[in-house]
Amino acid sequence: MPSNNNSTNVTDLMWVEKYRPRKIEHIVNQKDIIKSLKNLIKKPDELPHLLFAGPAGVGKTTTAICLSMELLGDDWRRNVLELNASDERGIKMVRDRVKEFAAVIKIPSRIERKGNGNKKEVPYRIIILDEADEMTSEAQTALRRIIEDSSKTTRFIIICNYLSQIIEPIQSRCAIFHFKKLEEKDIQEDLKKICTNEGLDYEEQALSKIYSYTEGDLRHSINILQTASAFGQINLSNVTLAMGLSGRSKVGEVIKLAIDGKFNDSRVKLLELLYVYGLSYTDFFKYSYQEIKNMKLENIEEIMSIMAEYDYRLTVGAHPEIQLTSFLAQLATIGSNIKSKK
Repeated sequence: MPSNNNSTNVTDLMWVEKYRPRKIEHIVNQKDIIKSLKNLIKKPDELPHLLFAGPAGVGKTTTAICLSMELLGDDWRRNVLELNASDERGIKMVRDRVKEFAAVIKIPSRIERKGNGNKKEVPYRIIILDEADEMTSEAQTALRRIIEDSSKTTRFIIICNYLSQIIEPIQSRCAIFHFKKLEEKDIQEDLKKICTNEGLDYEEQALSKIYSYTEGDLRHSINILQTASAFGQINLSNVTLAMGLSGRSKVGEVIKLAIDGKFNDSRVKLLELLYVYGLSYTDFFKYSYQEIKNMKLENIEEIMSIMAEYDYRLTVGAHPEIQLTSFLAQLATIGSNIKSKK
């Protein structure tokens, strides 16, 4: 919605926020999950803790926010704590922020239920913990205890990409919902609506290329679309330009430099991505996998084995910058060995 003041609202600048659904029935192609959640909402006092798992950009966080809005009404922001666990992965975050919020005795307030006009007490506070699979096992163990102790006043919505990286005691305390990867028709339909609302001409091939590039990540698709719109029409040429400006493309440059044996150059660009552009190390590693997978490289089995090792190290809490730098060093060594054999 447009801003009512003279300053520019962030939702007018970022399309991913401007077009973020505000009701769970508007979530793109997760019909079974939405149906189940709508049934749970009918008895809010009986709502369990929730665990949303699935690929990036398919609506997990948006669903959590929409659910909070529907349960807690217009004053939902005061009663919701939203954290990104990939930013603060350790036990300190759990003790300092999660425990403090969950421990506060809820001040009774009332919300109006749609339909009958009656007002009902807000049932609990909600903690949305995004990218929880990036938390250390120690932090997850501490979180499990807080979930148990605060169940009367707090509900947790835990979000992850990889369910296997959430400890079993947390899984067993939550109702688990598996979000599926979005199909091309779903992505294209959403992008077409945005183009229509923004008055943009588009080519079907260009939208198809966006889907192929983002691999079903709607959030990333919308960002590419917005970048391409700055060049004019949404066509193949402008979409290609937008992709060249994306984080994935810049990660591709880092990987290519490393494989070419230019370790120092690749390291400088890595640090630039992490500390200037703010790319998370998880996104860097995800994009690295996608780029390497699409390259026709020798020794691909060795490279994938190395990636698996570093993915594990990062999962158990190793220092991200050190591990990513070491990963690039190993790629540079492999690249140099390939060159010496030619």
